[in-house]
Amino acid sequence: MTIRLYDTNARQIRDFTPIKPGCVSIYLCGATVQAAPHIGHIRSGLNFDIMRRWFEYRGYDVTFIRNVTDIDDKIIAKAAEQNRPWWSIGYDNERAFNDGYTALGCLPPSYEPRATGHITEMVEMMQGLIERGHAYEAEGNVYFDVRSFPGYLELSRQELDNLQQPSGAGETGKRDPRDFAMWKAAKPGEPTWATPWGRGRPGWHLECSAMAHKYLGSAFDIHGGGLDLIFPHHENEIAQAKAYGDEFARYWVHNAWVTMAGEKMAKSLGNSVLVSEMVKQWRPIVLRYYLGTPHYRSMIEYSEESLREAESAFARIEGFVQRVVEKAGVVEPSAEVPPAFAEAMDDDLGVPQALAIVHTTVRQGNSALAADDKEAAVARLAEVRAMLGVLGLDPLDAHWAGETDRGEDLHGVVDSLVRMVLDQREAARARKDWATADAIRDQLGQSGLTIEDSPQGPRWSLGPR
Repeated sequence: MTIRLYDTNARQIRDFTPIKPGCVSIYLCGATVQAAPHIGHIRSGLNFDIMRRWFEYRGYDVTFIRNVTDIDDKIIAKAAEQNRPWWSIGYDNERAFNDGYTALGCLPPSYEPRATGHITEMVEMMQGLIERGHAYEAEGNVYFDVRSFPGYLELSRQELDNLQQPSGAGETGKRDPRDFAMWKAAKPGEPTWATPWGRGRPGWHLECSAMAHKYLGSAFDIHGGGLDLIFPHHENEIAQAKAYGDEFARYWVHNAWVTMAGEKMAKSLGNSVLVSEMVKQWRPIVLRYYLGTPHYRSMIEYSEESLREAESAFARIEGFVQRVVEKAGVVEPSAEVPPAFAEAMDDDLGVPQALAIVHTTVRQGNSALAADDKEAAVARLAEVRAMLGVLGLDPLDAHWAGETDRGEDLHGVVDSLVRMVLDQREAARARKDWATADAIRDQLGQSGLTIEDSPQGPRWSLGPR
């Protein structure tokens, strides 16, 4: 068994070999908390949650770090715009992100450090870089000298002579316009911390280099994030960390975006779909299916139609699970997933191919139910639950129990009313009044109910919208 991952730095799929046998260390660039999350933000968390679950299934001890960027230019701008303290905006949105991760079934990280809690580590890193000739102070700012680091731009494959380095206001005193800020001198009205070079605040890139070093050491296995972070963020992280003396990440793994009309979903474009609103319209487990089942390196073009397709596909899985449970009681997941599922997941987390195995197994289970082969149906459900557990989509998992129980107080009332109508339909069928029977079924369907005729009689369920 060998897990293989696409390494952005190598531009190819590589066999995964951990630094420490049996252990995996992952650093994921988490939320910048200037606003509440849209589904594009949560997709990244979902993709790496599935990666983490697969490593754990394969027997690895996983240390998973997902940071919180709670101070940067955007948060300060939001604070000024809303006339609120910067930390108030950051905290409210950090809670919104965590609510989103939890709603969609992401396991909590091993540690979730905030940038503002690691100023000491950032100052130490800057001091080390200045001593080694890779950074310099100018007018209270501290800059990284990109020409001092020969490996700069290897991740993004750019040419230094053509580089356009993003710069913020007040970044004065640079020796080279391509140098980037690690520390920004104090400005009126902004939060500041004391350093040997005067008061100021950290730059975005420095934060992650310092936190990765703090929690994972000088070398770790996997650094993750969205494609948009390759440059400048990840490129600048590498420069700082390696110039400081760290080996840093062995593998670089990037997830693709959720797009709308071909554009990356982003708050700045005004095309974001907030998670807090989406979970009011769609069951969170359906949202997880929609965002988590495409390959992590494939773009997802958002549309309600594709969400409805995901809802219908998951309903087929969930319907099978419910039917077997009704017939045989709760079935525990099997100890191992089917070999074809494991092969797909080992190959760069091939979730679409793995999901095809799930649906094939569901069809086999439904055939067993139709043949009244209880033993085979139970065996298939055990396999399905094992596979869904790896994907975080097992409807019988305790996390999703609240979804199943929602509206339980009304279920008995609705069931009694539907049974009355179904009895009328059965009476019509008994007297061979097929037109009336079909009309009743169609009317129930228009009300959002799916009617299934079985050897034990008709059964109803809520159908996809």
